[in-house]
Amino acid sequence: MMEYCCGFSASSNHLIDFEMIVKVLVTTLCPCSKEISEYGAHNQRGLVTARVRFKEHLWLEELIDMIEERASCSLYPLLKRPDEKWVTEHAYENPRFVEDMVREVSLAFDAEDRITSYQIEVENYESIHAHNAYACLTRTKA
Repeated sequence: MMEYCCGFSASSNHLIDFEMIVKVLVTTLCPCSKEISEYGAHNQRGLVTARVRFKEHLWLEELIDMIEERASCSLYPLLKRPDEKWVTEHAYENPRFVEDMVREVSLAFDAEDRITSYQIEVENYESIHAHNAYACLTRTKA
């Protein structure tokens, strides 16, 4: 079982404005570290926050899937050693900077006709730096 923070925001001033919000923790692997290292690369946990407006019913689980599928790997609450091996290798094959995560999630949201506008924020809790990495994109679809 995974915990996801989610919620809704709604307002009405002649027009109803309804927004779904979800926070998804993911694993990201540093593409630069992978490129320059002979023995591997460093991972970090990333937090993806999506604020989405839509015109037809959209499940929170659908948004979570769209986000997790674009990460280096999903995050898991508990892993056995064979599972940890799979996660490590899967992440290694799918390196992502925060900018990559924002771009990949935005492409998924753009392909979903029910989504009309969104904001995607990604923050990586860096594992070897004294700072975090951050990227954000806001878009209204035509």
